[in-house]
Amino acid sequence: MFLHRRALIGSSAALAFSGLARNVHAAAEETYLNEVEGYGPLKRDPNGLLDLPEGFSYRIVSQGGETMADGLLVPGQFDGMGCFALDSSRVALVRNHELKGSSSAHRHWGPGGYNQQRIDRLDASRAYDTYKDGRPLPGGTTTVIYDLASGETERQHLSLAGTSTNCCGGPTPWGSWLTCEETEETPADADVTKAHGYVFEVPARAEGLVDPIPLTALGRFDHEAVCVDPRTGVVYLTEDRPDGLFYRFIPDAPGELVKGGRLQAMVLRARKAADTANHQDRLWSVGDWLDVDWIDMAEVESPRGDLRQRGHADGAALVARGEGIWWGDGELYLTATSGGPIQRGQILRYVPSPDEGRASEARRPGRLQLFVESTNEKTLNMGDNITVAPWGHLIVCEDNYSSDIKNHLKGVAPDGKIYTLGRNMFQGNSEFAGAVFSPDGSTLFVNIQYPGMTLAITGPWNAVRI
Repeated sequence: MFLHRRALIGSSAALAFSGLARNVHAAAEETYLNEVEGYGPLKRDPNGLLDLPEGFSYRIVSQGGETMADGLLVPGQFDGMGCFALDSSRVALVRNHELKGSSSAHRHWGPGGYNQQRIDRLDASRAYDTYKDGRPLPGGTTTVIYDLASGETERQHLSLAGTSTNCCGGPTPWGSWLTCEETEETPADADVTKAHGYVFEVPARAEGLVDPIPLTALGRFDHEAVCVDPRTGVVYLTEDRPDGLFYRFIPDAPGELVKGGRLQAMVLRARKAADTANHQDRLWSVGDWLDVDWIDMAEVESPRGDLRQRGHADGAALVARGEGIWWGDGELYLTATSGGPIQRGQILRYVPSPDEGRASEARRPGRLQLFVESTNEKTLNMGDNITVAPWGHLIVCEDNYSSDIKNHLKGVAPDGKIYTLGRNMFQGNSEFAGAVFSPDGSTLFVNIQYPGMTLAITGPWNAVRI
């Protein structure tokens, strides 16, 4: 189902499109628990789409199925997203589409539309990969130009084509989006012609398709997200597997990732091959800090798909489904979606060494903290994508797969206390994804993955109470 965009849809607005309110689940009233007040209780959206606190409202920026400037259709499965300033009021949203090459259903949700009726508008030579019939794979990125002052979407276009399962990624300090393939598909096991599992770079100002160059030195694995330390150019990468690792990439030329570098995996000092999840054996408690070392990874293109197993055998720590990651103020935060004793999520914090990436860092190692661990699914239920708000709080997108426990947007205060910012009331309870603030801090953009909507949320951000 694809909705028609409306200029403004607020929590207290009149019903803007018929039928949507019928999707509201009456049992959703008590689906969250705040540890601090935050912005107060959520108010029911009469449109049955997004519940927000008093004073907040949203616009629908973009939807799957709309016609773009290039004549293609906005693909489905919206996921990770970056926001980049273009001028004093306009921003570019570079957005992932988690469409898997091996999925027969996803083939119909790509830019060619159902039954591929528009796929001939896409030059297959500009796509990274095609099916064996020569048609481009459906995954990739779109770029949306949005005017913050007018609240209008100016244009949309396909910016990366022919990739698979573009889940999350991360912005770079030099104005591009790194989009990650969360798959290890190969021609031996799927209807594709190339190996997948790479990171690709999409400049935010690109006005059409970019050259689909896999950044092979960043490794081939089930990539989820990345973030870049603006001081050093070091790239940190998560892996969405129950037995995934946490990686860093030290570039040979900061800001020019295509020139290569060293991929390393994180080891907890004096706790080789540790499991950070606390599922059965408790490694640490909330607030604990552990010193970190890093080991070089070999054969990073991993033709056997065994990078994480080899890293763990060499002492790398396990992270339970590492997903969202975002750079903060001299530190980064990452989610472990199935971590914790009830397997409803952890948030880890990493503070790099003052000598990060240099031989001398062994004397002053980086440090990893267990910042948040869910003990109640109403407080935090499988946090996925994450961003850091301009005032230092975390904004976390839930992705809990439940048909009756709603997905929420959560805020996390500097002391680790959690509050609720939004609730998905649309039928199907799809995940939130791609949360990112506009450069001026006025607008929080976020995606609802299915049926594919990008929303712009505004309100009294300075009124948060902790």
